[in-house]
Amino acid sequence: MTDEFFDFGFTAVDEHELSAVQEAKSTITQVSTTAETTQERLDALYNAVIPLLTNLNPEKEYILWPDRTAKIELFESKLLDIYQGK
Repeated sequence: MTDEFFDFGFTAVDEHELSAVQEAKSTITQVSTTAETTQERLDALYNAVIPLLTNLNPEKEYILWPDRTAKIELFESKLLDIYQGK
């Protein structure tokens, strides 16, 4: 047998170090979930507004918009749902 140091492939940690790692992993999971949810809500908001902007044609002087009040109220409701995460 030689005098080389043999590493068994593990290190010892105390209870405090172990709980810190577990808390960090938990925090990372929560932040990741929050970020994904926020991204989904932003994507939904973007997808709701883009058709409106696309249909506003600057070359035409007038906008033909039948049932405007009902459509605006429906759109406001949709935006509110996205905002509230529903």
